[in-house]
Amino acid sequence: MTYLPIEDYGLIGNMHTAALVGRNGAIDWMCWPNFDDPSVFAGILDDEKGGTFQIAPAENGMTERHMYWPDSNVLITRFLSDDGVAEVTDYMPPGLDDDALGYRSLVRRVEVIRGEMTLQMTCRPAFDYARADHTLTIHDTQVRHGGAQFDGQTHHLGLDATVPMKADGNAATASFTLSAGDRQHFVLYPSDRSAPQAGAFSREREQDLFHHTLAYWRDWIEQCTYDGRWRDEVYRSALVLKLLTHEPTGAMIASPTMGLPESIGGVRNWDYRYTWLRDAAFTVYALLRIGFTEEAKGFIEWISRRCHDCDPGAPLNIMYTVNGDADLEEIELDHLDGYRGSRPVRLGNAASDQLQLDIYGELMDAVYLTNKYQAPISYDFWTRLRGLLDWLSHNYDQPDDGIWEVRSGREHFVYSKLMCWVAFDRGIRLANKRSFPADLDRWRTCRDDLYREIMEKGWNEDREAFTQHYDSDALDASHLIMPLVFFMAPNDPRMTKTLDAIMKPPSDGGLRSDSLVYRYDQSRVDDGLPGHEGTFNMCTFWLVEALTRAGRTDPERLDQARVTFEKMLGYANPLGLYAEETGPRGEALGNFPQAFTHLSLISAAFNLNRTLDKS
Repeated sequence: MTYLPIEDYGLIGNMHTAALVGRNGAIDWMCWPNFDDPSVFAGILDDEKGGTFQIAPAENGMTERHMYWPDSNVLITRFLSDDGVAEVTDYMPPGLDDDALGYRSLVRRVEVIRGEMTLQMTCRPAFDYARADHTLTIHDTQVRHGGAQFDGQTHHLGLDATVPMKADGNAATASFTLSAGDRQHFVLYPSDRSAPQAGAFSREREQDLFHHTLAYWRDWIEQCTYDGRWRDEVYRSALVLKLLTHEPTGAMIASPTMGLPESIGGVRNWDYRYTWLRDAAFTVYALLRIGFTEEAKGFIEWISRRCHDCDPGAPLNIMYTVNGDADLEEIELDHLDGYRGSRPVRLGNAASDQLQLDIYGELMDAVYLTNKYQAPISYDFWTRLRGLLDWLSHNYDQPDDGIWEVRSGREHFVYSKLMCWVAFDRGIRLANKRSFPADLDRWRTCRDDLYREIMEKGWNEDREAFTQHYDSDALDASHLIMPLVFFMAPNDPRMTKTLDAIMKPPSDGGLRSDSLVYRYDQSRVDDGLPGHEGTFNMCTFWLVEALTRAGRTDPERLDQARVTFEKMLGYANPLGLYAEETGPRGEALGNFPQAFTHLSLISAAFNLNRTLDKS
């Protein structure tokens, strides 16, 4: 086995967990039973030890294609040759009761559309990030029906199939030939050792699960209120964000993967399977923009529980597991080779112990919008939020680790100060709107002091731009968000000068490479880590928004916004998915797919479309 490019994968899921499916028919990543539980398949992090579940033609040299069923998260992998065409349809049925047949299952339907084709199946799990052994039991239930049982130390999986299987070491395998119109299926499901379900997934039951899954996704996406120029791209991004929602708790994860590198062979390989307050709050904004209010409600309930879990007046953590655990000790999985040799593979995230003051701005903005567009928040929740803002009023003047989670020490990051301003501004607005009790005089003083401080210390006269932190001369693409959060008018000279500085190429001191934007210039910034990274996709979409807002009074800026947006759409993979970053060859880098990228695409598409209509 060799490593596929990251962009050659599609995503399926059921709002408990998710799986990456390659164009070669291999499932090379899946954690079980939840997003942040140990992996069952991790071939993308080690092509020998990681484990995989592949269905592919026995013959090499096929043409491979990927597509989603329209308006759904049902994925089709198509194999084409002169002799035949086969399709593998992958899905995970969502919205089932926990006692329903098919609950938390992964279904792989195999069909031949034309001609004849021989296919091979290999299912080789590697429990606990390939650290735990398992036993395999093969059992036949009918003449042409087989089952397998994988028993690990803590988890048990069953594999039901409509073709007989055999053991190859600790892997279940099958070889079968199909003609046009033939169909078989494989179902991986959670299994109690004492009660295997082999044979229970009949052709009829699989058909029911398939139609249920299509109906679920189509019913959900029909709630979308966006009908603008980029409908397909917005729909796909919304479907991705829904897949990254943990249904039982309402948590929203940053990405379903861990360890995928920001540069091939580099060390910037992080675990993103957790809920960052920042990412989730931005996701709430994006989904509310296009009509999805229930997801916002679910996250607000989740964050309300986190507020009640901490001591009154104490700060929040910046990230949690989907179940609210804040213990995310970072360790290195030295037994894994890493994607294409990118080591170390990190489990957990040491950034969970960082101080990132900006999270309160994103949180309060999300709460403010949810209160406005979804449902009023409760008084008890308000008292916890008030305690957080009171804590912030005594701590906003500290240096912190910043949005980019640098490991070089704390600074007075301008973005962090900006979002502290947002926190107080939205808190004041919410208190006034709902007549909630609050220390408004102190909050106003903090808000106004922050504004003056950013203007005095964050602005660099020599560079004629806002810089990354006080006393710095380095640009930071996060400042593109200033007009988006209504801190500054988009046509304010300081904002347009900052915009112009960022839009210069790196060789001229800027951050833009054609339509792509770097977070910061690594030649000017010591972030505490060796190596380099690609352009940051979210920052490109932030540039689009900043140009869009400036374009309301400057038509040339609006033209730049549209060109940049259209070019950026060309960097998606064929399924419309984005990783965190884009490399020099246009390749996907970092964890995949990334909520940050897709939520910023939605916001950019919404605002650009609206501005173009008005213009």
